[in-house]
Amino acid sequence: MRVGLMGRWTLLTALGALVAAGQSVRAQSTSPSQVRAALDLASFDEVWKTIHEKHFDPTFNGVDWKAVRDELRPEVEKAGSRKEARAVIVKMIERLRQSHFGIIPSDLYGELEAEGKRKLGGGQTGIDVRVTDGQVLITAVEADSPAANAGIKTGWIITKVDGEELGPALAKVEAAYKDSTQREFRETRVALSRMGGPVGGKVKLELKDGDDQVLERELVLAEPKGTPATLGNLPTFYVRFDSRMLRPDVLYVRLSVFFDPVRVVAGLGKALKEHPEAKGLVLDIRGNPGGLGAMAMGLGGWLVEDGRQKLGTMSTRDSQLHFALNPRADAFTGPVALLIDGSSLSTSEVLAGGLKDLGRARLFGSRTGGAALPSVVVKLPNGDGFQYAIANYVSVGGKVLEGQGVAPDESVAPTRAALLRGEDPVLDAAVKWLGDTSRKAD
Repeated sequence: MRVGLMGRWTLLTALGALVAAGQSVRAQSTSPSQVRAALDLASFDEVWKTIHEKHFDPTFNGVDWKAVRDELRPEVEKAGSRKEARAVIVKMIERLRQSHFGIIPSDLYGELEAEGKRKLGGGQTGIDVRVTDGQVLITAVEADSPAANAGIKTGWIITKVDGEELGPALAKVEAAYKDSTQREFRETRVALSRMGGPVGGKVKLELKDGDDQVLERELVLAEPKGTPATLGNLPTFYVRFDSRMLRPDVLYVRLSVFFDPVRVVAGLGKALKEHPEAKGLVLDIRGNPGGLGAMAMGLGGWLVEDGRQKLGTMSTRDSQLHFALNPRADAFTGPVALLIDGSSLSTSEVLAGGLKDLGRARLFGSRTGGAALPSVVVKLPNGDGFQYAIANYVSVGGKVLEGQGVAPDESVAPTRAALLRGEDPVLDAAVKWLGDTSRKAD
């Protein structure tokens, strides 16, 4: 997330336009409005040029992209404010009729940038949350974590972090993503980022317990559990792969992120071999933001017998990648329940959407985040963020997942009442279905 060479070049071009118009660009004589206008024009040019050079469809969905620039660039030049200029840039992007292309206002971009710096790879509390009706609801507390050792329970509500109300930051996200399938994911990440920081650092939480009594807890942030994994310039991810028998005939597997392919893909096979008595499988990818796309093929290979199947196809401007499934000789053939939610993204959606289309899994939970495409977020000269996709993806059933998400077969959401009772409604619904399916098979 930075202003690249393209951004600096377009900024110089915009400033050059002021010179051509006979206006000085010296700091002492350039007005704030002229600087703002130059930065907005530079941002317009960068967005247009990036799409022109990198969009996966060279026809731009049938849009005359050069004509769009010629039509709208004068509107940016006339814009009287950052808000007006931003609206024109958004209008330009909307001509594509393509999701995963958008502008992130500078104040929200700052929130998301801070999230990345504070949350990923840093110290953690052991708490997972979801935002429901504007409240930050604790949905999971990891065993032997700072939160668990402090007596924090699922179903409690977090109201403040280090004395700061969470409401204002969440309101920004809600406003920016009100019509987006990514709203749940963005709200969750912003809430979790507030509780991040260096290992050994402290965070003070204000909470409401099950009786709505206000409590305070100060936690010392611990090293994240799991195996660290890195890719390029991305922050460190911590891979958690857990498996256990929920009951004598149901195997439960949870994956936190699609990295560490050798250990994870082999781990699923190992768990299946160690529990031949399992008649049903629960695969939990709730909150899994994605990762290595090829891992969807590796994991899916344990669940199919037909070698002619695929999860879907990803297309760039120059090539296509088919997510083909290579079945294992000892593949699991029993019923599969897949758990998803609005924070299941990218590779999670590739796996969920493909298995659903193939009729190989029944999905439980809530619609995924609709962020299946590989994308890049860059910082524009005017401080806004610009997100754009570098490929397109269609599931084997012909469904475009981007901006739509994968819908569950059974919509189930965690409630505060259930969480306070120590229940997991999504998991409970999946286990019930597996039991019913097993009895019918018998």
